[in-house]
Amino acid sequence: MAPTHSKRLGRELAMEFLFACESKKELPGAAGFDLFLESVKEEFALDDNRTTRRGRDYAVRLYESVACDREKIDGIIAAHCRNWDMDRISAVERNIMRVAVAEMLFFDDVPAVVSIDEAVGIARDFSGIEAGNFINGVLNSVKDSECPNDGR
Repeated sequence: MAPTHSKRLGRELAMEFLFACESKKELPGAAGFDLFLESVKEEFALDDNRTTRRGRDYAVRLYESVACDREKIDGIIAAHCRNWDMDRISAVERNIMRVAVAEMLFFDDVPAVVSIDEAVGIARDFSGIEAGNFINGVLNSVKDSECPNDGR
């Protein structure tokens, strides 16, 4: 079942597309995302409604943010993953954190705590409770160092 909120849908789509790109070892542009979205719409019978359109637009913004600043985002995540190399983190969890960190750094209209909460929820849905707890710890550390004035 698809999320009922467009931003949640966008976060999930961005994470899934980044995961697919990582599996193929490529970062295609918006055209690749359009093909991905069409396959997801068919597979999950997503309606072409306002939530889906807004979710798609949000996913593209998130994907582009990660694609443009992936080195910076990965460096921030790596700095806050104590005793964990990026390669040891599952691809799903790694991409959930990439989306959340991009949102925390570049989307001023979203409080960092919301990005963290959404990432934890997505991690629990896709990977389990332990993944959510791990991501919560890493992203809270990122928030404290990268977004110290995020008192929204």
